[in-house]
Amino acid sequence: MTFFQQVTGNQTLMSGVAGWVIAQVLKTLLDIALNRSFNPERIFGSGGMPSSHSSTMCALTTAAGMRYGGGSFEFAVCFIMSMVVMYDAIGVRQETGKQAKVLNRLLFDDFLKLDGVVLQEKLKEYVGHTPIQVAAGAILGVIIAVVMDPMFI
Repeated sequence: MTFFQQVTGNQTLMSGVAGWVIAQVLKTLLDIALNRSFNPERIFGSGGMPSSHSSTMCALTTAAGMRYGGGSFEFAVCFIMSMVVMYDAIGVRQETGKQAKVLNRLLFDDFLKLDGVVLQEKLKEYVGHTPIQVAAGAILGVIIAVVMDPMFI
């Protein structure tokens, strides 16, 4: 079996990859529907609905649980990492996005006049998630792994 066949036959990995791809496509389509314009940054960017980080990690965790069992090392590692990623998305990264929004308004909307400060571009504001976005990503990831399971039997 070649390396490529091993990678594409890896149920856990492919479920995680599918979780990311499907979440990013849905996020981009939702952004187009809401804003009536295409923003290429949404294809690969973080933040927004659904959380691709949560979708990826929950697809990975669900696939590991189905493949190796709930008592396995693989499931345990995936589960803990999923919790860390989702906590970070709601907490630290969401706060970072809020701070970026405030700083962008201060620095670019003439609230502050800073002589000599050269700003190349605005800070990214879509870096975190609301709890609903994380939950939607998590549910999407579980569904993706369950739907993909028969493909690897």
